[in-house]
Amino acid sequence: MAEISATSFPSSSSASLALRSSLNGSLRCQNVACLRTTSLFQELSVKRSQLSGNAHVPLTRGCKSQAIRAVLSGDGQTVVSADSKEAGALRGKLKKVVLAYSGGLDTSVIVPWLKENYGCEVVCFTADVGQGIKELEGLEQKAKASGASQLVVKDLTEEFVKDYIFPCLRAGAIYERKYLLGTSMARPVIAKAMVDVAAEVGADAVAHGCTGKGNDQVRFELTFFSLNPELKVVAPWREWEIQGREDAIEYAKKHNVPVPVTKKSIYSRDRNLWHLSHEGDILEDPANEPKKDMYMMSVDPEDAPDQPEYIEIGIESGLPVALNGKALSPATLLSELNTIGGKHGIGRIDMVENRLVGMKSRGVYETPGGTILFAAVQELESLTLDRESIQVKDSLALKYAEMVYAGRWFDPLKESMDAFMEKLTEKTTGSVTLKLYKGSVSVTGRKSPNSLYRQDISSFEGSEIYNQADAAGFIRLYGLPMRVRAMLEKGI
Repeated sequence: MAEISATSFPSSSSASLALRSSLNGSLRCQNVACLRTTSLFQELSVKRSQLSGNAHVPLTRGCKSQAIRAVLSGDGQTVVSADSKEAGALRGKLKKVVLAYSGGLDTSVIVPWLKENYGCEVVCFTADVGQGIKELEGLEQKAKASGASQLVVKDLTEEFVKDYIFPCLRAGAIYERKYLLGTSMARPVIAKAMVDVAAEVGADAVAHGCTGKGNDQVRFELTFFSLNPELKVVAPWREWEIQGREDAIEYAKKHNVPVPVTKKSIYSRDRNLWHLSHEGDILEDPANEPKKDMYMMSVDPEDAPDQPEYIEIGIESGLPVALNGKALSPATLLSELNTIGGKHGIGRIDMVENRLVGMKSRGVYETPGGTILFAAVQELESLTLDRESIQVKDSLALKYAEMVYAGRWFDPLKESMDAFMEKLTEKTTGSVTLKLYKGSVSVTGRKSPNSLYRQDISSFEGSEIYNQADAAGFIRLYGLPMRVRAMLEKGI
């Protein structure tokens, strides 16, 4: 978005009339394939210099999908909005929209806003990805009170862990050295379910409450594009005039929408079975230490038990299947590890990350069970994978994490990497014993029927397989390039 900024100008001036005429002719580019922004900027700059005040005219550098509307109101104030052609074309043409619904203020307001601006029926959809039963209470009443025709709720916890979390775990995907992709993995499973619900209820569009500054808008919409490109997408935060919480409350009152009475958290949080994220308030300054009472899934490591706890994770083909010898479903296993890890203050990270849209953001994450599982799986791989396999896997894990973070879950490249990871880890079966103590996870033992570790070879005792005298020839050949270079430098 490019902007020429400032406020207003007198409507009676000849310069104002000239600019109004120019805007009507130049900015309404309904049938133009692409804006000629360079010449338009020059023209507006000249006209703007003639004004006694300043004009605020957002300009979109885009083709086809972008249109610019500039309207001068009768009292001389400049009223400008920039909407995509597609969004404008959809007004009044949508029949039914499936909205990703949480029951909070934003999504409660979106329901009447969609009905008012698009004239469509709204079906609310809520996905249970392990965010907690309290967030699901009373949702149907809230949705219908906001104007929705119905609320669809689906339990996605097992699917979320089995088909989204575990593939990332097997791949070793960590974004920017720390982030275990909790929110990134949850968005595609929710968006996929929305596509399914849209087909079930006969909707021709989907909508979400993501802002235009974050990553989630991309994650949702790339999934929509991948699974049903015919669905229309509505993103109110990129269209409406609501600028914040107070505006949303006023809109809710005007449309008789019950405003959620829950206390507004000073933090922006996202919770699912894998993690809990915290952003906003004092965390916006990277120099500030998080407050002790902010955390919800884990105790302060200083307050954790003084005695360590030992646990054993059973793994089959790179995926965890058991805890302390007891086979558990993916979601149950993760849930129990969250409880155990949280008790010992495991899985807290504080990081500044690079958002997909370009800005940096600071977030604090709690991932107790996930931190334990990552330690266990990677440690077992030290037994079952050779050096070259580990190096290639780790290099691909960086790209894998980047694609998941960017919402490219259903990208063919990412799916191909899944096939590679599955094949590579098919022999990664065994168990790992871990020690949990005051925020730390230590590996104390690992074993596998497919272990490449051979004590009879690694031992300092004699071995029939490994002859130590063979090392001399190996070293001479391995070091030959360095030896030749040294000879050259010394004139030998």
